[in-house]
Amino acid sequence: MTGIAHSCGVVPSHDAPSLGRYGSSTAARLQDAFHFPALNTSVAEARRRVAAQLREWGIDEVACDDAQLVVSELFTNAVRHTDSEKVGCQLRLSGAHLHIEVTDQGHAATEPRARCSGADEESGRGLLLVGVLSKAWGVRPDDSGRGRVVWADLPHGRLPH
Repeated sequence: MTGIAHSCGVVPSHDAPSLGRYGSSTAARLQDAFHFPALNTSVAEARRRVAAQLREWGIDEVACDDAQLVVSELFTNAVRHTDSEKVGCQLRLSGAHLHIEVTDQGHAATEPRARCSGADEESGRGLLLVGVLSKAWGVRPDDSGRGRVVWADLPHGRLPH
């Protein structure tokens, strides 16, 4: 059985520990936040922004590639499945973890969940990929209560300087 087929049971990690937004005493925490219009063209812009930032932080290429794929999938979902005008992204590097959050402004008809797609379907596998690449992922309401935040924690390595 392949990793993707086996992952059909992957669900968000609602009970996984989340990196807190406030009150950390970690000195080596790096973060970046940005937003783009909720347009298909913004997906590639977000992917490029993430790649540039992670390279600047000295993150290894495998982790950069994984993070770009996760951001691409989460951004695509926010653009396609919500009524948002803009989509936000936050990156936080803390220890050996990269925390990614993608925030939309408007609820979709259903909560994001991984699902098994048929071999002839062109979409529907994005959250399976997020689940495979992430140590944990989940969904929570945004601060306004109207939109939502889909987050993922990825392992990474830093390149020697």
